[in-house]
Amino acid sequence: MNMSGEERIAADRDAVWRGLNDADILKRCIPGCQSLELISPTELAAVVKIKIGPVSASFNGTVVLSNLNPPASYTISGEGKGGIAGFAKGGADVTLLDEGAETVLRYDVKAEIGGKLAQLGSRLVDSTARKLAQQFFADFNLAVSGEGEAAS
Repeated sequence: MNMSGEERIAADRDAVWRGLNDADILKRCIPGCQSLELISPTELAAVVKIKIGPVSASFNGTVVLSNLNPPASYTISGEGKGGIAGFAKGGADVTLLDEGAETVLRYDVKAEIGGKLAQLGSRLVDSTARKLAQQFFADFNLAVSGEGEAAS
């Protein structure tokens, strides 16, 4: 699965960069995130519970930040195992661009799933992934722009 998009955030690029590297903000914004702990400046451990169609699972995994170019871009990649539900792994190239008083966050995601999740059909998985991404970016935008607390 591949997905690209952009989000306009009413904050300067440095504030958006700090948000993308703040485990507390990310935990509040990632849909279904149960825990997110910093292991090192570039590695986090995560537990995320999601439901895709009839399959609900908790995924335990790691998130790694690489290709760091502060405050302009990085690559975020992760892999999680959800027991009998299967696995998910993927990554996103994230780029931040100044545009007046706003920052444009562009992302290009590549993901792969296996196990029961892969049997659900690509349309259901793709539409759920897009919905989760939209929810994350909406919550992240609110958290970083200071327009309110992100939904948990």
